[in-house]
Amino acid sequence: MNPVIKKHPVKIGRSKQGGKQTQECWYKNLDRPAEVALYYGFTLMDTPVITKEDAKMARALSESEYKNKEVTDLRTRFVTEEKISLLRFYNEKKLQNLPQPIMLYFGKPILAEGAPKKNPARERTVHLEAMGTSKSIAEALLIKTAVEILKEEKFDDISVRINSVGDRDTISRFARELSYYYRKNIETLPAHCRQLLKKDVFDLLSCKNEKCRIIKDNAPKSINFLSEQSRQHFKEVLEYLEILEIPYEIDHFIVGNRAFSCQTLFEIHNPDSLKICRPLAIGVRYANLGKKIGFKRDVPGIGIRLTFKEKNERKNIKFLKPKIYFVQLGFEAKLKSLKIIEILRQAKIPMYHGISRDKLTSQLSMAENMKIPYTVIMGQKEVLENTVIVRSMVNCSQENVKIDNLPKYLKKL
Repeated sequence: MNPVIKKHPVKIGRSKQGGKQTQECWYKNLDRPAEVALYYGFTLMDTPVITKEDAKMARALSESEYKNKEVTDLRTRFVTEEKISLLRFYNEKKLQNLPQPIMLYFGKPILAEGAPKKNPARERTVHLEAMGTSKSIAEALLIKTAVEILKEEKFDDISVRINSVGDRDTISRFARELSYYYRKNIETLPAHCRQLLKKDVFDLLSCKNEKCRIIKDNAPKSINFLSEQSRQHFKEVLEYLEILEIPYEIDHFIVGNRAFSCQTLFEIHNPDSLKICRPLAIGVRYANLGKKIGFKRDVPGIGIRLTFKEKNERKNIKFLKPKIYFVQLGFEAKLKSLKIIEILRQAKIPMYHGISRDKLTSQLSMAENMKIPYTVIMGQKEVLENTVIVRSMVNCSQENVKIDNLPKYLKKL
């Protein structure tokens, strides 16, 4: 959580824990998704709306609007308007001037101004966004947070379907080869699929027509066109999923919207959502939209939208002000960092972190600026020994602690 842009809770006070004064925040009528997001470092914000200007820009930019009834699954429905609205929000709030990335939680769907707020029985839509980072850890953080939200909402057997379309050059090469392949097979395509080919060849990868499905099974795959940098990025994302023990499957038909999608795209499912082809969550990385809407530079980011039937009741939640900042050094430590965050969440111990940062000095500087009294440090040696270093920022004393004992140790601080 970035304390500079924190959405104010209903009440801030102090309580005693172990005889010590501790600052606490009370959030009224908060639900489980928001609570999980808080523990993973997201800031709770009021949901932006899609303005008429956002919609006008989207109409000019969008290369595909999925109006054909054969192409209505959610994998392509991360609409351009949402992303333009989020980038405008980022710019208007001057979030680019704050330490990056900016991690935001929105508890309502992003809708157009004046749109009716239809809500099927207890259906929830929430958004998680990590803006200002191109690091692979951002994908892992969003997926892990989303999975834990769904678990709290009593969804079981959760898995991820994932793909990568790479950078701008990769997408262009892939689209060219895909168009060539389909034009070579145009005589076997149903009539409406030929129309989709004229509009956007990516639409054909979401087509449900049986004749079209046989052709698309043998179509070129985007991961075969990845640059070395994109390949490494995707490899790192998959390594995070493996270390987090999140089941995944590469789905070559998830290609997103070319107006803004790049690199990683994914869906989160359980067995029920797979049966009806309706993901519990869909996520996409974006980096090519900022300049198109007038920004001086593109803003890299990744977002995920969760839509599910709410099962948990809302309640008033006490959230202690974090007195710990988690510091990691090296890729192996990053791999393990999200597991540590979850261990501490289960123990109701909040903390700040900078897991998208690489340098020790940068992370310690953040802890000092935020006046956090303790840092929990993990480097290569600690990964091998399954320990962390707990360091006092006041007197620089430190102690090695086994990860299994970490919650108990931190509660005594």
